[in-house]
Amino acid sequence: LWPWLLASSGLSALVQLVTLPFFPDSPSYLLIQKGNEEACRKAIKKLWGEGDHQAEIDDIMKEKVAMTSTKTLRVLEVIKERSLRWQLYILMTVITTLQLCGINAIYFYSFEVFHTAKFEEYLIPYVSLGVGLCECLSSILCSTLIDRFGRKVLLWGGYTLMCSVLALLTMTLSLQHQFFWMHYFSVILIFLFIIFYGSGP
Repeated sequence: LWPWLLASSGLSALVQLVTLPFFPDSPSYLLIQKGNEEACRKAIKKLWGEGDHQAEIDDIMKEKVAMTSTKTLRVLEVIKERSLRWQLYILMTVITTLQLCGINAIYFYSFEVFHTAKFEEYLIPYVSLGVGLCECLSSILCSTLIDRFGRKVLLWGGYTLMCSVLALLTMTLSLQHQFFWMHYFSVILIFLFIIFYGSGP
């Protein structure tokens, strides 16, 4: 079953490969990058149907003017630019915390935790599949939450809850030989960590 599950990811790639030539180019790409207004109008009509789309074309033209008046900075220029310093710090902090948040350790040790929790050997791959599905569903949930609460709230809330779960997980793994139910609590915490990771950071 696992070879088929792994191969199934290629199905979506195949569908995209076959259908992509039939999709129109992006109107903004055609107008801004190619400078072809006629092709842009055709793409807009193909995407949004017949009608007056002059307002959309005007918006794209404003974007083109804004892009031409903005200087493109190299990497070293971005680092030296004082006005971008705080944005750069925030970006580096978010990327670093994302890499060091513990998600890789959770994925690496989850199999061992499931095994210690006395799951049957043939069930462990399905539980691991459930972990991946849990992350997928929580990422979909995040797309609806981000409009309501904003990115900042989701980042703070997600990292706070993840830290709490990791602290509890450390306790349950330390006490798993003293209380039989700690194994199952650890499994629940792993799923909670994945949910908070997917819906937050």
